[in-house]
Amino acid sequence: MSFCLDTYLQQSDDYEILTANAGFKDCAMIIRFKADEVVNVKPGESVLGVRIIGIPPIPIGINEDKGTILFPYTKPCHGTSVIELPIDKDEIDALKKLAIED
Repeated sequence: MSFCLDTYLQQSDDYEILTANAGFKDCAMIIRFKADEVVNVKPGESVLGVRIIGIPPIPIGINEDKGTILFPYTKPCHGTSVIELPIDKDEIDALKKLAIED
């Protein structure tokens, strides 16, 4: 996807916020619990045009059957949220290439 995530979240209803205004560790635990598959990425990696920040390794959940990913999204002064967002298969494959070993 080549878009601005902030704009997408403002203009679309095609996503789910699983938790909001939480700590990063809580968000990471939710991702590991809810996702069928989890890949870990380094802080600063770009996922859907957004630099992912947090405590390394940063988990990104993948639910291929649903065609969604779960990721921590941190906004300064607002805390961290877990967002489940639909993406296409090519983006899921690109995300898997960013995976690091824990």
